Amino acid sequence: MSVHLHREIEKLKKQLLSLCALVEEQVDTAARALVDRDADAARAVEERDAEVDRREVELEEECLKILALYQPVASDLRLVVAVLKINSDLERIGDLAVKIARRTAALAPEASMAMPFDLPAMCEKSRSMLRDSIDALVNCDSVLAQNICLRDDEVDSMKREIRRKAEQIIRAQPEQVSSLLGFLAVARNLERIADHATNIAEDVIYLIEGKVVRHKPKA
Repeated sequence: MSVHLHREIEKLKKQLLSLCALVEEQVDTAARALVDRDADAARAVEERDAEVDRREVELEEECLKILALYQPVASDLRLVVAVLKINSDLERIGDLAVKIARRTAALAPEASMAMPFDLPAMCEKSRSMLRDSIDALVNCDSVLAQNICLRDDEVDSMKREIRRKAEQIIRAQPEQVSSLLGFLAVARNLERIADHATNIAEDVIYLIEGKVVRHKPKA
């Protein structure tokens, strides 16, 4: 690897980890706002979304510059491709955090209404998958990445159970339909965050082992 390419690769890694930290903070704040019905915290998530978008564009431009100027091969090429894909997933996770925040702001006036589902547990599952996918990336840990892929089914199951309970409550208490649909939308967004965390884990496996594991049956 040339000295210049090495310098650009290190810069790329730092940019990616900075975006990881920002997106993780966005998800954490959105989850905390949901649990506490904190409209101010929810608005803070929305206000920082432009920063996530800006960094995502900068990181993509950096990847394209490296590809054009240095034409990397082997592990260097794999790294740039993985960063491009992870960058896209991180931006989408940031968007989902904003969607959760917006739902939270809408639900905040109804703070007296008890949350009929265990959304905090689903929040923690999705957050831990995102946190571990970033740890797997930082530590080049393919074993942890594989474990994240297996955990995705747990979040899918939680979302299905929340949907089932929501349908039951709506039939019994149709006057609560608006709030229930809001909670259901949050569950759907949490499931999508877990999906994107799984995508990141799969890209970590590709980066470390050179294997594409998407669309393959889970062990």
